Amino acid sequence: MEILKSCLDKDGCLGVVRSADGDIKEFHRRGVIDLFELVTSSPEFLKGAIMADKVIGKGAALLLVKVGVSEVYARLISTPALSVLRNADVKVTFDMEVPNISNRTGDGICPVEKLTSCTDSPEKAYMLIKAFISEMKKNR
Repeated sequence: MEILKSCLDKDGCLGVVRSADGDIKEFHRRGVIDLFELVTSSPEFLKGAIMADKVIGKGAALLLVKVGVSEVYARLISTPALSVLRNADVKVTFDMEVPNISNRTGDGICPVEKLTSCTDSPEKAYMLIKAFISEMKKNR
C-alpha cells in the first residue's frame, strides 16, 4: 500500500489501483469518472485489488464494493463511505474522516455523494452514477 500511497504525490495522480495480479492503473480525472469507467470496462481488474485515492465518498465506496476491491486507503473519506466499506469487510485506512465530501465549489455536498445517499446497494449506486455521468456528458 505504501507504494500506491506515494503515487498520490505525483503531479496529476488522484488515485491508483493495483490489481490482484500486480498491474497498476492511475486515475487523473476528478470525481468518480475514472473509477466508473474501470468498473464498467474491466471489473475483473478490480476483483481483489487494492486502491489508494485522495478522496473517497459514498459513491466511490459503493463502486469499490460492487467489484470486490479488498483494501482501500483514502487521504479523505466521508463517514458514509467508511461505513459502506467496513460493512463490506473491505480493509480501509485513511488520514481524515469528514461527514460528507464537499462539492468542487465548497458550498455544498458532492453531487455523487448526495446522489448515492439514498442507497446502500452497489448495483443501484452504479445505475445512479451511470445516469449522472451520461447526463453530465450530454450537457457539455
